[in-house]
Amino acid sequence: MNKKLRKAVIAGNWKMNKTRPEAFDLIEAIKPLAANADCEVVVCVPFTNLETAVNAVKGTNIRVGAQNCHFEKSGAFTGEISADMLAELGVEYVVLGHSERRQYFAETDETVNKRLKAALAAGLKPIVCVGELLWERECGITDEVLGKQCKLDFYGISADDMRKTVIAYEPVWAIGTGKTATAEQAEEACAYIRSVIAKLFGKDVADAVTVQYGGSMNAKNAAELLSKENVDGGLIGGASLKAPDFGEIIKAANG
Repeated sequence: MNKKLRKAVIAGNWKMNKTRPEAFDLIEAIKPLAANADCEVVVCVPFTNLETAVNAVKGTNIRVGAQNCHFEKSGAFTGEISADMLAELGVEYVVLGHSERRQYFAETDETVNKRLKAALAAGLKPIVCVGELLWERECGITDEVLGKQCKLDFYGISADDMRKTVIAYEPVWAIGTGKTATAEQAEEACAYIRSVIAKLFGKDVADAVTVQYGGSMNAKNAAELLSKENVDGGLIGGASLKAPDFGEIIKAANG
């Protein structure tokens, strides 16, 4: 991390977990662990828990994020939620382009780009996920994959809006598998992503953009991963559902 240039963000992606009472209890357990954090702490909860979470974090330094949004303001899109709906509720962040959304729900770089523009227009802070498949890494095309995703996902975005956007590098082969990229692999990929942003938007913008690592970051490996210059936090899956583990990751980001 380089906190002199950019904000460190630790965001928990709860995925499809926790009822409203369970969400309230988990946030209550996280509150004292995040109280003195010098990084941004975010809980990205299921849609049904958003109102509970927004109310639970009032008066704290914890922010609330959603896990997706649609790219239209309204219309015949059964089951979808717009960015304006999230903003009206008091949500501040939204995760976009997670590999599970791409894998199971046919999201593409084009639709991620449209969702990103909608989120920014609504005043949300997007966390855009990029990352390669195991096969792509084994074929030696990680840089090509990351470069393509960045160019497509951030197409038509202004430099000012890019500064408001968080990027989460999530090697798909390390999400929910227990496998983790080494600290060196994470640093290399995050640094490459930053170099692409520099080419697209300029070095000043690239230096200001938060690039997280996601992919089985946990209480044991967080400190090593976060010690790297270009790893500016984490998008945390399973470990975010356990307050003590999430607290250890927050503590590592305070180092």
